[in-house]
Amino acid sequence: MLNFDNSYEVCNCKKVTIQEIIDSIKNEEKKTLGKIQEVTDAGTECRHCIMSECDFGKIKKKIYCKDILDQIKSETING
Repeated sequence: MLNFDNSYEVCNCKKVTIQEIIDSIKNEEKKTLGKIQEVTDAGTECRHCIMSECDFGKIKKKIYCKDILDQIKSETING
């Protein structure tokens, strides 16, 4: 996934990994950021991990929930 190990922590506040986000998209059929948040709690505290436009932290995230969602959607569309 975008050159990161699936155990990489996307949401530091809630300790949510790439794999947990992937699972919520694929297994739970959560195809929106809001639905991913409902299942994983990612992005529900400081919100910096949702997308780059929301990242107002001093140290920017390397990957965001939206990046993962977009990648999964792209793989689904392009096979």
